[in-house]
Amino acid sequence: MSFPRFALPALLSAILPVLLLLSPPVKAQDSIFGDGWTLQREASSLRFQSVKNLTKVESSGFAEFEGAIDETGAATVRVFLDSVDTKIDLRNVRMRFLFFETFQYPEAVISTKIDQSQLADLPSLRRKIIPLTFDLDLHGVSKTVETEIAVTLMSDDLVAVSTTAPISVAASDFGLDGGIKKLEEAANVVIVPSATVSFDFVFARNGEDKDGIEVASAAPQVAAAKALEPEGNFDVDACKGRFEILSRTDNIYFPSGSASLDARSEPLLNSLVDIISRCPGLVIEVGGHTDSDGSAEGNMRLSELRAAAVTNFLTSKQVPGDRVKSVGYGETRPVAPNTTNDGKRRNRRIEFIVVD
Repeated sequence: MSFPRFALPALLSAILPVLLLLSPPVKAQDSIFGDGWTLQREASSLRFQSVKNLTKVESSGFAEFEGAIDETGAATVRVFLDSVDTKIDLRNVRMRFLFFETFQYPEAVISTKIDQSQLADLPSLRRKIIPLTFDLDLHGVSKTVETEIAVTLMSDDLVAVSTTAPISVAASDFGLDGGIKKLEEAANVVIVPSATVSFDFVFARNGEDKDGIEVASAAPQVAAAKALEPEGNFDVDACKGRFEILSRTDNIYFPSGSASLDARSEPLLNSLVDIISRCPGLVIEVGGHTDSDGSAEGNMRLSELRAAAVTNFLTSKQVPGDRVKSVGYGETRPVAPNTTNDGKRRNRRIEFIVVD
């Protein structure tokens, strides 16, 4: 069967719309971020190394963190600082209370935006090293950090993101100098005031695979409260160690010459209430101390009133009155010379000790 030459264009015009309707649409290139990715904590690690006494390197990590990358490439990782894990219980407690001050700053947040164009060829290369600029929010301070990372496509639904070299973090950049000093005094060591951080994060693609099986959930993972800390009540040694550490925090505040507790003291004191509740049967002495400025009689009275203010706070939080007692020592038990401002600061303190 043949058609006149002049009829062919008309025939094509009639058939083409039908063919277009029957043909599947051509998809634009899928975004590598798709519906987003969720960090798989059990397959991931976040570690840091510190140096004490010039030569001893210690490696620690965090037990709990969560993160996600959304469809635009915006990525966030939240690190729960109470989960700091040095493998030693009381060292963990020192890190939480003396260094990170987790009662006030419970988490660190890493946030960035990954440029999709840098990863366009990842499906063919499988592994690629790219530069990365991210913001680190830690201890109430935000800093921008530049580094490079290795991105490895482990499968269609799993990707690993890891540091290619440790990232140096200086304590002074995040207002942690005082925490370093407290750790040095508590452990009688010298600590290099910076650490190196490395991570190896595994992310799983959100959504469902071809068989309708869910690959990953975008819901946040529940964080454990603390790494390695025993559940329930503490033994006597663990209690004594914790009270000694809390005595060194320097986070109980009073106006100059006053015995009125500053509201900034509450986060630490609430943590103290929890610890006392987990040390049943022990009686805790709340001891007030001052520097040598002013008269000895006035300092004794001020120390008694400050110790009583802390004790009253604890009993207002349902700590039984027969489990805490307040004592004022005035300027009679200095822990540092009163000849410097720092020494005076250290002598103005509230201490907690087990007396029964």
